[in-house]
Amino acid sequence: MNGHRGFSVLRSEAAGAVRTALVSAENLQLTLKTELSQEEQHLTPHTHTNGGPDETHTKGYCTEVNEDLKEMLESNKESLKLEAMKRVVGLIAKGKNASELFPAVVKNVASKNIELKKLVYVYLVRYAEEQQDLALLSISTFQRALKDPNQLIRASALRVLSSIRVPIIVPIMMLAIKEAASDMSPYVRKTSAHAIQKLYSLDQDQKELLIEVIEKLLKDKSTLVAGSVVMAFEEVCPDRIDLIHKNYRKLCNLLVDVEEWGQVVIISMLTRYARTQFTNPWKEEGVFDERNERAFYESDEEKTRDETEAKPYMMDPDHRLLLRNTKPLLQSRNTAVVMSVAQLYWHLAPKNEVSIITKSLVRLLRSHREVQYIVLQNIATMSIQRKGMFEPYMKSFYVRSTDATHIKSLKLEILTSLANEANISTILREFQTYVKSQDKQFAAGTIQAIGRCATNISEVTDTCLNGLVLLLSNRDETVVAESVVVIRKLLQIQPTQHSDIIKHMAQLFDNITVPMARASILWLMGEYCERVPKIAPDVLRKMAKSFTSEEDIVKLQTVNLAAKLYLTNSKQTKLLTQYILNLGKYDQNYDIRDRTRFIRQLIVPNDKNGALSKYAHRILLAPKPAPVLESAYKDRDRYQLGTLSHTINTKASGYLELSDWPAVAPDQSVRNVEVIEPVKEWAPSLGKTGKSKPAKSSDDKFYSDSGEEEEEKGSGSSSSEDGSSSSSEESGSDAESHVQKNSSQSSEESDKSSSQSEKSSSESDSEKKERKTKTPLQKKTVKPTAKDSDSDENGNIAKEANSSSAEESYSDSDSDSESDSDTHTDSDSGTEHKKETKSKAKPKVEVKSTKEVSLLDLGDFTPAPVTQHKSSVLSPSLLGDLEGLSLSNVSSIIQVSGPAFVPEKSHDLLHRMTGKGLSAQYQFPRQPCLYQPTMVSVQISLTNTTDHPLEQIHIGDRSPTGLNMHCFNTIECLEPEASVTVFMGIDFNDSTQAANFQLCTKEDHFSVSIQPAIGELLLPITMTELDFRKEKGKLLGMNESSATITMAAENMTSQPISRPVATVANLGVVPSSQGNVHRFAGKTASSRAVVLVTVELRESSTALITINTEKSVMGSMLLRDLKLALAQA
Repeated sequence: MNGHRGFSVLRSEAAGAVRTALVSAENLQLTLKTELSQEEQHLTPHTHTNGGPDETHTKGYCTEVNEDLKEMLESNKESLKLEAMKRVVGLIAKGKNASELFPAVVKNVASKNIELKKLVYVYLVRYAEEQQDLALLSISTFQRALKDPNQLIRASALRVLSSIRVPIIVPIMMLAIKEAASDMSPYVRKTSAHAIQKLYSLDQDQKELLIEVIEKLLKDKSTLVAGSVVMAFEEVCPDRIDLIHKNYRKLCNLLVDVEEWGQVVIISMLTRYARTQFTNPWKEEGVFDERNERAFYESDEEKTRDETEAKPYMMDPDHRLLLRNTKPLLQSRNTAVVMSVAQLYWHLAPKNEVSIITKSLVRLLRSHREVQYIVLQNIATMSIQRKGMFEPYMKSFYVRSTDATHIKSLKLEILTSLANEANISTILREFQTYVKSQDKQFAAGTIQAIGRCATNISEVTDTCLNGLVLLLSNRDETVVAESVVVIRKLLQIQPTQHSDIIKHMAQLFDNITVPMARASILWLMGEYCERVPKIAPDVLRKMAKSFTSEEDIVKLQTVNLAAKLYLTNSKQTKLLTQYILNLGKYDQNYDIRDRTRFIRQLIVPNDKNGALSKYAHRILLAPKPAPVLESAYKDRDRYQLGTLSHTINTKASGYLELSDWPAVAPDQSVRNVEVIEPVKEWAPSLGKTGKSKPAKSSDDKFYSDSGEEEEEKGSGSSSSEDGSSSSSEESGSDAESHVQKNSSQSSEESDKSSSQSEKSSSESDSEKKERKTKTPLQKKTVKPTAKDSDSDENGNIAKEANSSSAEESYSDSDSDSESDSDTHTDSDSGTEHKKETKSKAKPKVEVKSTKEVSLLDLGDFTPAPVTQHKSSVLSPSLLGDLEGLSLSNVSSIIQVSGPAFVPEKSHDLLHRMTGKGLSAQYQFPRQPCLYQPTMVSVQISLTNTTDHPLEQIHIGDRSPTGLNMHCFNTIECLEPEASVTVFMGIDFNDSTQAANFQLCTKEDHFSVSIQPAIGELLLPITMTELDFRKEKGKLLGMNESSATITMAAENMTSQPISRPVATVANLGVVPSSQGNVHRFAGKTASSRAVVLVTVELRESSTALITINTEKSVMGSMLLRDLKLALAQA
């Protein structure tokens, strides 16, 4: 009754508003004729006496065209009016101003010709906001059109009515929106959702009434309405999460069939919703390693307390529903949809599932540069936190010559973020090409990227410094200036080791003209003046000559240099300092004058400032922290990915922040919807209430067919409106004999039977029941897990209630991925279960032999290996290319030989106390791996120290996920006090990163790791001294690492040198004609890169160790190990 009374009040307000609008229109009509006649007089060419002939001709032509169109619009023939309106709409489409024709067009708003009326409404939507008073004349016509039998006319009338931005007709608009929200046509309901936003922007006082309409439209089951009403929800009341609870599951299931821009809006809204309703799925990451690393003397009470605290994470079924239903949209042709799904997975999915978006994002890099820019920005943010996601696709981020500068900069940013010890050699070789680019801004950015790599990866710091020093002799001033700035930052990290570089920069000082570069060199001279005591005063002398002609930044650093030298070497620089301070005292720039006065009072003691002068040395020469080179995208993750705020790195108006995960999940029962079970005796064509539908005219079929089909499916399929399956209850009773055998499969089978019933909605009841009875026998039986569960405790989650064609198109990839993940989780339960699962899966595979080709399965996106590709060609080094060295092949004489020495040292893999009696040790036998040439052979000794046999010892999960490992065969039984030796093959990808995996028995799982020494990743090779020299000549510059050490006296002969070198690294001995030079050669197991080691004995028990390899990181690490081995007796 209250709702009916409110509706009556609204009608009375609307009637009053109509009367007011009509009175205003009558008053306007009295003056309309005279205004139009004056307007026509002004448009005649005779009045434009001041204009030129062209201007007069153009205006006259426009006037003639408008006059012709007016005559046609005012004629009595419908055909002429229709032709005139087509021309008018054509003018609007070309951007022409057709507002002069408004009075003539408005007269035809009441035409009975439907085609003409559609075109008039198109015109009015364009100009109603500009000419509101004239539009008010036809307001009664619009109201009549809202009752028109044609759905397009009803929708167009509502669109025009909402475009008239006059507060006086707000009640009329409100009434029209309420009536349209109950319209039988989904197209009209969609239009009413669009009108809600227009009305809200006109009068925000109507918010509560509009929320009622939004709540009603959210319950709509048509895919045509879903996107529009969610957009209205986001605009009017984005904080009313309670409106989404009952419709959450329906929106998830409808998502695949909504139009593309509706999908973007819904995904964005559901992302915010999920962050408020589900617990954090990322906390599961820390549980894995903690279980098996408890304290040795831990009490039972602490153990039980820890187990209760570290409960395994169980994903909410509704959370899983959202992730599963958005996954197929990664194949969408619309880039905005793919980007929306990617940001949803980034913000909501468990970290081990986020990687599925990688291939889709890389695919988008083939789009236009505008799309590339947005996608690359988001990838740049992701790659900072999750390098492993995009590392296999590193080649996709290589810069092309046709890329714009902003695209190049983003790709450079991503490559820098992806750099690690394994791929730094490849990335540095790529950077050396970019340094030569004609784009100066990009070349400077590349040098900064090299500096960041040197900072982040300490093994290549020296290599990068050597390369940057060579760039100082480049002809391009921009490259030189940027190199100096980056070198200055790198030298701050290790200042003690690089006095030679500072001297070299001082020698180039006269040739460098860029102010920032000159200032950087002066700062280095002043900061480390004690390391170059002879050069720094000479540089200051040169600067005193040219002080007056330098830039301000150079003058400031000159004053600083003078002050520091005065404090450390006053005998040589006292007069120079006074001269420079006098010059600065009268400089035109007040900053320099102030700095000069301050420095003079600080360093020159007198009676007034004696106290401050004591601390001059501590103030000017205080140790300064090294600068931290960080990515510009480091803090952008505070904004939601894919938003405007993330793109501009500033909070934009209308941006809605993602909330933090709740500590405790809210009650999930709020998303449960009560379902009225339909009467089974009625035919499936009946509606949900059991009443027959009235027949519709042919005009009502526009966009309404899908809605009718969904209504018909409502009785026989899962209801997409409330998210709980009514047909699951039917199928549960019909196929009761099959379901009772396995209660854990009931929800899965009922869902499948419901989807089967959707496909046969046009069949008879008897055929339907017969098919339902057979369905569970044909489907593959999959054990549901907590991760992929489709139903909650009450069984209220439904499968997609969409059209059968859309369901078939996405079911292949979805069902395959789900069954794969389920089978993977059940793989530990035994081989019998595997055989049973495979036998049951055969019928399903035969039916779907012609599977759709997925965009994500294209061969172009095959992940590149993380490290370099296998090749018999030595890739050029960064420094080698800078010096103009050419590529050449490795000598064919190089062959793998046997190991010179095999150390017997073994390492603990699993202690007997940690392994509950199972002990494991590993060592490297230094033999070529039989399983795969790129693998390193590992020998493992397993011992049973218990008093009972251990069964089924095998390898379980491994990490990282892409680790290539050949496992030993399962050991069925290991008797007490017995030992067994097995062999494994592991491809370490030329990296010392540990291989983590689980060593499993029948009852337990133990996390273990194998950490290779750098020398165990090599294979010994034989070559002649001549070949050794040739190969060494190709690997100079950045590919060379050297160090001078003081050796133990016992190691100064030939035999003691070979022994420690062979102990550290698996290298072959190269014959040498020189008694004081010892050479060793090998190559990396994975990429076959040559590694050459030279030990040259010198006087006074010193030796020069030189390592040449394109694997610069491995070279630095091997040099460190050899220094330790040769320095010890």
